[in-house]
Amino acid sequence: MNTIVIFGLEAVSQHLRYRIVLFLVLNHSPHFFLLDTYVKLTLLNSMGQEMSKCKTSICHGQPNPTYKETFVFQVALFQLSDVTLILSVYNKRSMKRKEMIGWISLGLNSSGEEELTHWTQMKESKGQQVCRWHSLLES
Repeated sequence: MNTIVIFGLEAVSQHLRYRIVLFLVLNHSPHFFLLDTYVKLTLLNSMGQEMSKCKTSICHGQPNPTYKETFVFQVALFQLSDVTLILSVYNKRSMKRKEMIGWISLGLNSSGEEELTHWTQMKESKGQQVCRWHSLLES
């Protein structure tokens, strides 16, 4: 099962804070037709403690759901190299049950070289959005 996601990261300096802004488009294989999917974003500090979390709205029964949502995390400039952003994609099942489709992490504890490169490019982009495709890891 190969699930891929495209999203953009943007760091904007404002009052010595950086904002990480994500735009998500999820494309997955035909096996996922009619799933009710959503994406959860979790920001962790260098100790692995949760700093912030949020999630998209649920996209019902879409083979290629698109999430046109922006998430802003307030991260101090000196912390940007010491945080990890985990992006997890879920299928919402009946009654509060959920099933993880896949995940990636970017930043300090990136799940791979491509994710680390994307994070580094975002930090160096001077406010420009950096979009990249990523393959999700299976849970």
